[in-house]
Order: sequence, then structure tokens, then C-alpha cells
Amino acid sequence: MTFSEGASVTRSDTDQAATSRMSPCADAAVVGRRYLAVRGLTERLASHLSPEDACVQAMPDASPAKWHLGHTTWFFEQFVLGLSEPEVDGGAFRPHDERFCFLFNSYYNAIGERQPRPLRGLLTRPSLAEVMSFRRAVDERMLRVLGKLDAGALADILPTIEIGLQHEQQHQELLLTDAKYLLWCSPLRPALIARSLAPAASAGRGWVSIEAGLVDIGHDQPAFPEGSFAYDCEGPVHRVWLEPYEMRRGPVTNAEFAEFIADGGYTRANLWLDLGWKAVQAEGWASPLYWTGGESSGFGEFTLHGEIGLDPERPVVGLSFFEADAFARWAGKREPGVRLPTEQEWEHAVAGQLVEGRLLRVENRGLSELHPAGHAGRDGLLAGVYGDVWEWTSSQFRPYPGYAAAPGAIGEYNGKFMCNQFVLRGGSCVTPADHVRVTYRNFFPPDARWQTAGLRLARDRVA
Repeated sequence: MTFSEGASVTRSDTDQAATSRMSPCADAAVVGRRYLAVRGLTERLASHLSPEDACVQAMPDASPAKWHLGHTTWFFEQFVLGLSEPEVDGGAFRPHDERFCFLFNSYYNAIGERQPRPLRGLLTRPSLAEVMSFRRAVDERMLRVLGKLDAGALADILPTIEIGLQHEQQHQELLLTDAKYLLWCSPLRPALIARSLAPAASAGRGWVSIEAGLVDIGHDQPAFPEGSFAYDCEGPVHRVWLEPYEMRRGPVTNAEFAEFIADGGYTRANLWLDLGWKAVQAEGWASPLYWTGGESSGFGEFTLHGEIGLDPERPVVGLSFFEADAFARWAGKREPGVRLPTEQEWEHAVAGQLVEGRLLRVENRGLSELHPAGHAGRDGLLAGVYGDVWEWTSSQFRPYPGYAAAPGAIGEYNGKFMCNQFVLRGGSCVTPADHVRVTYRNFFPPDARWQTAGLRLARDRVA
């Protein structure tokens, strides 16, 4: 029996992935259905973990599944119910448990003190059952409030609800990537969901050519445009000049990265940034994080579906920015002009393409495969730009011209992290299917390896 059995509000939408993003004029029924769909998917993902799995923190950058379940619930209680319940009830807001604000606050200094991130694994109390009870209680309160708000009040609070749902979708992905690292640390190397994987699809090693020009970058209305959503860091729209360039049709594959390793990629200091080389030596990196075996015995790969043989055509995954950058430098020595793309080049090259690919979905047989498989793509277009692997770019996560963080504690969501982070684009096989868009800017420190991250190459082109 998994910990989440019998522990959730009755939902008609638990077997569906999150519905499309809400219009600003959505009514309470539409909002409630989307809310329950997103919340239900989180619990469905967590249900594949044992109670013991859900309480362990495998490293300081990861969080226990129990904490993810509590934190996403606290977010709605703090930022939605804290404003809306007094309005509909005429009284003071009362949290489910006052201690939870300290335990489940992530990084909001404006809210107050919190449990240090590296010590979240010490939270053996509250129990898992208490956290699930917290989720049930907040869900019931959210639905009650939605049923009582008039149209004007609902429209006012809807942007915050949508941020909360997008935030929970981010934690759905983190729950899976943190679980993968946890299970990989086990000597048993257990699967989260045991299943055989479909064959990989190759996009080949061709290039797509993009002309020079002055292009628009960013989202036009980050706050809450009609029928869509974007975080504040995705705007405002601004213009940049791009020189002519080319982008690889598909992401770098396992076979290509194995060539880099065989050519001494992890032993040649001249391929690495100084901080990256220090990380290689200090951490003993010799292959992507989840590769098993070695060159002499043949590589394997750990996945959320268990350990498999290394498929040469699958996109390489489990790379830090340092490794992606070193591979691009190695490729550039073989073919001058090859490098990582900037995030502006990536966005411009992908603009207009459909959001399709291997993303997190609920399908007829359950969850979609949680491992990259590649994508053949459409003729003349980039392949697999959405899903499979997040793609490192050479761009640091910085504010766009004219950027202004949102007021209040919500303003801490992105702006305070615009230092020592690099941007990734496109989404991965564990990113919810309706959570990505061409302007989405994911970001991590350059040494982060446990995310579902790979790379796609660019190269300079003479006009």
C-alpha cells in the first residue's frame, strides 16, 4: 500500500494531466477543475514512492517528496487562502498549523524564517499522513472559497492561483528528479515505475540555418495575458540583433557524448572552464551522472524505469552546464564555430514550432515514459526542442531590459536568483506537457547534474 491511498479529496480528474491554462474570465468551476487536476497529478506521481522513500533527502539540493507535498500546499494556503478567506468569511485567516509556515516555506524572506534547505530531510515530523491531511484540508478550503468568491474577486485572485498551479507543476518535475537521484543512490537501484522503454528516435546530425536579423525576445505580457501565462522573468519583450547561425536538428546523443569521453574529455583541462575543471577533479566526474559501468565494460544508464543498456541514439542526460560547455568546446575543436547557443538564439530558432515531444502526460496506460527517447521531428525544423531534455544555453540568468519583479513576497520567485545561474530551454520528459512555452526560462547553477538536462549545439555561419 502506498502512502497516498485513501488520502486525497475525491477528484474526477485525477487520471488527467493538468488542463490548459485558464483565461482571466474563467469561472469557479473551470478553476476548480484545473486546480484538482494539477493537485491530483502531484499525488499520482508521489504514490509510486514508499513512505520511506518520501521522507529521505538524498543531497542538499534535493528535497524529500513529503516536503514537496507540504510546500506546494503551504503556497496555496499562504498566498491564496491568506487573502481570500477573510474576504469571503469576514474573519481573520487561520492557518491549518502555524508550524507549517516555518517547515514548508522555501525561500520567501518576506514571510519569515524557515527550515534550512539542506536539513529538510530531518523533518520526520509531521508524519506523511499529517502532510496528506494538510493537503486534503487546504484543497477543501480552496474549493469552498472558489465557490463563494464573486466574479470580480475571483478575477483578482486568479493570477495568484495560476502562479500556484504553475509552481506546483515545477515541483512535480522536481519531485521526479529528486526521486531519481534518491533511487540512484540506493545500492538496489530500484525503478520508480518498472516498464520496458520504446526504441529511441534519431533526428540525425544535420543543421538548420537561421538568418541574421533584429528579433523580438520574451513574453509580451508576463503578468497574465488572455488565455496564457508566463513568469515575470520571461518579459518584457525586447529586441536583440542576432548574427547568422545554425542550430543542430536534434540534441546531442549518448553516442556523441561517449565519443567525447573516449577522446579524454574528462581528462583534458583545456576543454573546461576553470570552475568546471575544479568540479571534475573534486567530484571525480568521468561520465554523465546516471551512467553506469565504464568504457571497458560498456556503459549502462539508470532511469526512473530501472537500469538499461546505453542506447546510442537517446539524448544524453544528467549533465551540468560545465559538462555541456566542455562538450561544445570539444566539438568546436573538431569543427570550428561549434558552441552552445545563447538563449536568444534558441528562442528565435524555435519560435512558431508546436509544443510537441516527450513531455510528462497521463496516457491510456498511465504515465508517459519518464526517460528521453529522441524525436525525429518535422522536415526543415528543429527536432525535440520540447521535452526529452532541458537544453543548456550559454546565457546567464539575468533580467531582461525593463524587467521589474512583482511586488510583495511573490516578487522573490525569480528575481533574487539572477546571479550565478545558467538558462536552460525547452522542457524535459518529466516536465508537465502544458507547462512549457517558447519563452520559458529554466535556470540552475552550473554544477547542477541531477536535473533532466542535456544540450543542443549551435554554430556560427558566415552570411
